[in-house]
Amino acid sequence: MSEFRQKCIGKANLVGSFAAIPHPVAVEVMALSGLDFLCIDWEHAQISRDMIETMVRAADVHRVPVMVRVPGHAPEAIQAALDSGAQGVLVPRVSTAAQAEAAVKASRYPPLGERGVGPGRAAGYGYRIPEYLAGANDRTVVAVQVETAEGLANIDAIAAVDGVDVIFVGPGDLSVSIDAIGPQGADKLNVAIRTIIAATIAHGKTSGIFCASPQTIGRWAGIGASFFVLASDTMFLGAGAAANAAAARDELA
Repeated sequence: MSEFRQKCIGKANLVGSFAAIPHPVAVEVMALSGLDFLCIDWEHAQISRDMIETMVRAADVHRVPVMVRVPGHAPEAIQAALDSGAQGVLVPRVSTAAQAEAAVKASRYPPLGERGVGPGRAAGYGYRIPEYLAGANDRTVVAVQVETAEGLANIDAIAAVDGVDVIFVGPGDLSVSIDAIGPQGADKLNVAIRTIIAATIAHGKTSGIFCASPQTIGRWAGIGASFFVLASDTMFLGAGAAANAAAARDELA
């Protein structure tokens, strides 16, 4: 668990998934699957703030590192995620260097940032504040998601920001933002993703990307990406249910 950030910044190949079902049982099922980490999707899923901590705790039971994709750039959301015991945050829609710098400041304690000190779960509810403060900056993963045309244009400046560990590509939003939706936009989107990955690697940062299926992971790993979020619990549930329903009907045919 404590080595998660070192694996991230050391560019070890890591495959995780989004946790969008707001229940600890779903988190435990995903944690037992063999994934390297989970990322709770607070941005898009209907998850309450108190459930974040419950979901983090469920992952901790099985010693699987968990991050939280926060709903936006608010420092309060970043602090809430980290105080719950999450190993890091994924900050969406980062389009400028200033936004990346703000994400770092909200995630790190002084002198590296401006994160507030509180007696949350991460610090043992106040019993282990000194010990937690001593190592939190070294253990916390700060990932920023580049998924807009503005972010693409500013990728070199974003990648140069000190304290950013992972630059994560969101292909879905990026395709919409740069008008590269569907098969006709595939080449344009591919060029944009390659530009982001190349700039990330050039600045010594770890490159990550969302992959809807495992078949695309090898392609991006081949050009330097090493941090992969593969689908989500809801996507796996839907695909598994649909495949088995179809198979059952084939048996009845």
